[in-house]
Amino acid sequence: MKKKLAILLIAVITVMAFTAGCGGNKEEKTFTVGFDAGFPPYGYEEDGEYVGFDLDLAKEVCDRNGWELVKQPIDWDSKDMELDSGTIDCIWNGFTINGREEKYTWSEAYVDNSQVIVVPKDAGIASLADLEGKEVLVQADSSALHTLQEDQKDLADTFKSLTEVPDYNTAFMDLEAGAANAVALDVGVANYQVNNREGEYIILDEAISTEQYGVGFKLGNEELRDQVQKTIDEMVEDGTFMEIAEKWELADAVCLGK
Repeated sequence: MKKKLAILLIAVITVMAFTAGCGGNKEEKTFTVGFDAGFPPYGYEEDGEYVGFDLDLAKEVCDRNGWELVKQPIDWDSKDMELDSGTIDCIWNGFTINGREEKYTWSEAYVDNSQVIVVPKDAGIASLADLEGKEVLVQADSSALHTLQEDQKDLADTFKSLTEVPDYNTAFMDLEAGAANAVALDVGVANYQVNNREGEYIILDEAISTEQYGVGFKLGNEELRDQVQKTIDEMVEDGTFMEIAEKWELADAVCLGK
């Protein structure tokens, strides 16, 4: 009896060793998305969780490929370092293609965006010309900043100041405190902020620029880009992409699935 038990035990151990050697405990592939956690509705923190349109898209891509999604909040002005070091696999969070075409390997554009100005409703500011002598806030290393430093430099030169802040939550706290007169930002974020502040702010009619969003991968990482793009195309084809856009009230902004 003992001899039979010993033989059975050896057989079990052999099977376990064989399974381990053949990759029976193979780890699931992770897909780490770098995003700004203060950029609603594309990616932000709510009730202790990271949510948003772009994060929902990334989650669907991961589900279809059998990957584990890792949501990695980053400082926006450190995004290149995070991508180059391999800490993140891509930047997916309202990331503007225009002006950065040669710096990253891009997905197809999926959102049409514009840069706009938000001001307090009763500030007496109705046009871009009214910003002369005013204090304007903008996120560090953002498209709005680049626009005001380049294409709209003449406009920015009329401001009393153009001050960089780390994120738009900080910008709106400063605006509420009266420490600034206006914020320059993406229209999707502007709509979210204005709609959630009960008529306290307005968006000026004149945009300062137009652009498109894409998913940015490390330059040369075409293999991962192609797999993600293939999956996004499938989501567009079966309607899932538009369903997610409608959930986040961005159906009018997306440029895929129409």
